Amino acid sequence: MTVKTLTTSIGTARPLGTKVKSDGVNFSLFSEGATGVDLLLFDSHSDREPFQVISLDPTVNKTFNFWHIFVEGLTEGAHYAYRVHGPDNTSDGHRFNPNKVLIDPYSKGNNKTLWRRGDACGPEDNLVSSLRCVVIDTDNYDWEGDKPIGRPVNETIIYEMHVGGFTNSSTSGVTNPGKFSGLVEKIPYLKQLGITAVELLPIFEFDDTEVLRVVDGKPLTNYWGYSTMSYFAPHPSYCTNPEVGDHVREFRDMVKALHREGIEVILDVVFNHTDEGNHQGPVFSFKGLDNRIYYYLVPENKEYYYDYTGCGNTFNCNHPIGEKFIIDCLRYWVQEMHVDGFRFDEGSVLSRGEDGRPLEHPPVVWAIELDDVLSDTKVIAEAWDAAGLYQIGYFPGYRWAEWNGRFRDDLRRFVKGDRGVISAVASRIAGSADLYQSRSHLPVNSVNFITAHDGFTLYDLVAYNDKHNEANGENNQDGINDNLSWNCGTEGDTSDHWVLDLRKRQIKNFAVLLMVSQGVPMFVMGDEVGRTQKGNNNAYCQDNEISWFDWNLVEENADLLRFWQMVIARRKHFKELLRPRYFTGALNERGVQDISWHGTKLNAPGWDDANARCLAFTMGGFEGDTDLHVMMNMYWESLEFELPTISGQNWYRFIDTALPTPEDIVPLGESVLIKGNTYLVTSRSIVVLESK
Repeated sequence: MTVKTLTTSIGTARPLGTKVKSDGVNFSLFSEGATGVDLLLFDSHSDREPFQVISLDPTVNKTFNFWHIFVEGLTEGAHYAYRVHGPDNTSDGHRFNPNKVLIDPYSKGNNKTLWRRGDACGPEDNLVSSLRCVVIDTDNYDWEGDKPIGRPVNETIIYEMHVGGFTNSSTSGVTNPGKFSGLVEKIPYLKQLGITAVELLPIFEFDDTEVLRVVDGKPLTNYWGYSTMSYFAPHPSYCTNPEVGDHVREFRDMVKALHREGIEVILDVVFNHTDEGNHQGPVFSFKGLDNRIYYYLVPENKEYYYDYTGCGNTFNCNHPIGEKFIIDCLRYWVQEMHVDGFRFDEGSVLSRGEDGRPLEHPPVVWAIELDDVLSDTKVIAEAWDAAGLYQIGYFPGYRWAEWNGRFRDDLRRFVKGDRGVISAVASRIAGSADLYQSRSHLPVNSVNFITAHDGFTLYDLVAYNDKHNEANGENNQDGINDNLSWNCGTEGDTSDHWVLDLRKRQIKNFAVLLMVSQGVPMFVMGDEVGRTQKGNNNAYCQDNEISWFDWNLVEENADLLRFWQMVIARRKHFKELLRPRYFTGALNERGVQDISWHGTKLNAPGWDDANARCLAFTMGGFEGDTDLHVMMNMYWESLEFELPTISGQNWYRFIDTALPTPEDIVPLGESVLIKGNTYLVTSRSIVVLESK
């Protein structure tokens, strides 16, 4: 350890966190209840003892409740942490304990070299096993002219993915598997797939070191990352050189590379709770800085936490300090890291007031909505929380998009063959106007998805009737039971070619429905190649082959991949699939309505038919675009569908999910002429025609 003493001066209250300057580093930390703050400085991430401890004088180094100091001669790459003094009356909500070494909530990077989670839980000193923050100069980077892309929301196609799981498998063949740089090596694959945005499961730092349990000799850890430790810091396990503070540079390199290929970056963010857990959880950040401000506490006994999230605590998002923290964080990732959007996990928590009740005008939600820095940033809410607040269709704000759980459920029921759901299916395909239009929202307020990270993969949705979560070590009690799935006749693995062919057809059916629906389509990493989790619908703890992308599937299921690539290309081609506004009944120059609904008979969709399992619709193209006709038969027998007649036009088929590859979908310009005024649609299949 280097023996040295650095000179200090008063410093400034803003900005919070660290600011590297030519002659040193400024430190600033907020705490209202603290009586004293010690800044610990380390030469290295692995140093057990600080080379200098600086006690901040509250009469000099405190402006209102911002504690600050400038350390002269300190440079980028130094490591630091805090001890904070104050009352330790837990029944009154205070958890100050100078024995606990705390990280800076505004730290741009941290290291877990010495970290032992259990040591942060008790009252004892944990200096030798605590986290270390690293000083990072965020001004020292060449963006080469990069900036957020700003693609219109209606043109967006989202690919939800896990940074680590995308390349961790040895089959990926990348130089740095599981890292930001590993993802960069696979950008050509994403480009060829045709998606326009990646939505990354949490990349803010989380604790992947704690072994939750051991099952069949395999240690299980937090894989998904939905329990944030540090909100300004990229996850060190996704970096190749976190020990020297390369967190920011490596993340920026990834963003810049994705932007170069026209792919936006959306981050899945978890502001509803933190990784400090309940009253028995570790103290490494907010708890030790100002527990009463940052968390919802039980009024009768503030030792305990309100848990609206199912994760032990709930972040006090609409306290002015909590709100400032969230806005500062989002602005940082947009301005300094060039992120294009955010998806808010359990976003409904952000609508709860300081008393926990839902607010009509929650300050943090509206601050995000109206903030000038975030005005062109995509914002997406998971519009529910674990305490029963469900806000699909009425999440506060104007431009907030929502994960449309109704779309998922209605489309799953339809494709598996449930009867009498066609009216709901039509609403979902048309942009869910029944959910959004009355509040002057638009189709782009709906993020349409069939699958997400939490649940079955798309292949498992058509291969399993029941969840199989035994590998999680919770006796198959975790994960939802009602998956609205159908295994096509056999549970799980099979060599039955009829079953396997039907499963692929069902996957293609889902792909078509997703891409012909108004709104913003999203699907999950690997769905395009039939990735399976062997029926595990809650793989939060499976940092292994259960969750990882198996790159052998790219070749093994090349027919599926081809279908996804081409159906995505078709969505981009037909402007009527990218409508920014709802249908109005307008007629085009050929007299074709913007949308009209049918069953097997024209203009007779059978809304009141309780046994209906088929539906068709015609979409009129405007301003020179062609008309489309879509026929969906989820019945178990083939059905004859009537075709509409358009003067001077013929119908050409470009999708029939019942046909073998490459006839199932054909390239632009190679559509097949359809003769006659009917088309026989095979059982459990979808046909799409274009007029010429």
